[in-house]
Parts: sequence; structure tokens; C-alpha cells
Amino acid sequence: MKSLTAIFILLIILIQYPLWAGKGGWYNVFQLSNEYEAQKEINIELKKQNDALRAEVNDLKNGTDAIEEKAREELGMIKKGEIYFQVINKAKQ
Repeated sequence: MKSLTAIFILLIILIQYPLWAGKGGWYNVFQLSNEYEAQKEINIELKKQNDALRAEVNDLKNGTDAIEEKAREELGMIKKGEIYFQVINKAKQ
């Protein structure tokens, strides 16, 4: 009887091993869940960036205001007849 009990206990342990430590076990599921949540946060940030870029592309395609703004900010361009002033702040000594 004792040997039969020992065999059953061994079989139960062998059956439980994949549940706890195997490829589809609880530990692996917990790790994958954490990775999933981290990737979800990354995807949210990337979606925000994509939406901003998409809006900027639409502005550039549909209107001249966005093109003018980019030319002024990034290239330092001015309109004909405008006067450009550059203010330089000198650090006090």
C-alpha cells in the first residue's frame, strides 16, 4: 500500500510540473503578461507619435499655413517685405 501511495504522489508531482514550470506554466504566463503590458505602453506612445505625424502630413498636404510655419521655424525664412530682427542675450559677467 505504501508503494502505491508513493507512486501516486510521484505521478501527481509529474503531472503538476508542466503546470508550474513548463512552457505553458504559470511562471511563463506571468512573464508574458508583464511583457505584454510593457509592449502595450510602447504601442500607445508610438500611436501618439504616428497620429501627430499623420496630422502634420495632412496639414502639409491641405494648406499653406503649415508649410509657411515650417519654413519660418526650421529654415529661418521670412516673407517679402518683412524685417527680421534677431535678439542675442549676452550673459552678465
